[in-house]
Amino acid sequence: MKIAILTGGGDAPGLNPVIRAVAKVAKENQVEMIGIKRGWAGLVELDHFPLKWEDVKNLHSEGGTFLLSSRTNPIKMENGIKLVSENLKQVADGLIAMGGEDTLGVANELYKNGINVVGVPKTIDNDLFSTDYTIGFDTAINITVEAIDRIRSTGKSHERFMVVEVMGRHAGWLAVHSGLAAGADIILYPEEKYDSQEVCNKIKELKKQGQNTGIIVIAEGAEEKEGSYTTQDQELDAFGHVKLGGAGEKLAKLIEDKTGIETRHIVLGHLARGGTPSAFDRVYGARLGYAAIKLVLEKKWGQMLTLRGTEIKSMSLEDGVKQLKTVTSDYKDLIKQLT
Repeated sequence: MKIAILTGGGDAPGLNPVIRAVAKVAKENQVEMIGIKRGWAGLVELDHFPLKWEDVKNLHSEGGTFLLSSRTNPIKMENGIKLVSENLKQVADGLIAMGGEDTLGVANELYKNGINVVGVPKTIDNDLFSTDYTIGFDTAINITVEAIDRIRSTGKSHERFMVVEVMGRHAGWLAVHSGLAAGADIILYPEEKYDSQEVCNKIKELKKQGQNTGIIVIAEGAEEKEGSYTTQDQELDAFGHVKLGGAGEKLAKLIEDKTGIETRHIVLGHLARGGTPSAFDRVYGARLGYAAIKLVLEKKWGQMLTLRGTEIKSMSLEDGVKQLKTVTSDYKDLIKQLT
């Protein structure tokens, strides 16, 4: 049996441990692995290579993805799904696709067109409804919290308020978890539009109470009540997403203009994607890789893996990509109480 494997969309810490585990378990079960480069682009262009255990056995501590990635969307191409399906059939009997909502959405379309597919959830946004945690989220939180801790010390030294912009287009899990863990004074996220005047009033009140420094965490997709997304430009990617950016800079300027309080901003952005994966993501990645090959051996196609509590389970790709997981009411209440 030959099985192809690819990673699509933005990279995330923990992908390499998944790839490593897949290669090892496949070797032990006489499954030949085919690496597909740059996600769906590699299947469009038929850019592939034999994936050997010897090539990936030391990847457990490496960030990024050995297979490379892209945001190519074959659904938007003329006869793209047909092309990808035919190319895959030339090199493999099935496919393991690792990605977020967009990548797994394409995987589901392939399955509906008769292709053997297994999905593995990956995104630092942790916004897949089907799973409690996605690979890369734990590392992203840890990296972001460490960065905020460092930013806090320089803000304190200069008596400044610091606005920290993090990733999160539609879901604010990264902003919420990192903000709570770092003791942020204000946390702004896409699920709750914010009132800029209320933000300014809160900062003035903190200042009045003798607090001369503070942390505001804002997700890139957070919106003002009377505004919209802050974008870098209006150009869309292959999946129809506008390029976000500037929410933190805009807010910092607004705070300083309205309050006269010195405020700086920093965009953490891709920093959360980089570096070595956490111990949790390494073990989680290994478990996902093992479980993916088990689904392949059992010929349970059209399934994606999920984490429920501490157990790795599976569900249909179709159900798994139906909706996003957004910040829940209990977290919203917690933020209101602690900030």
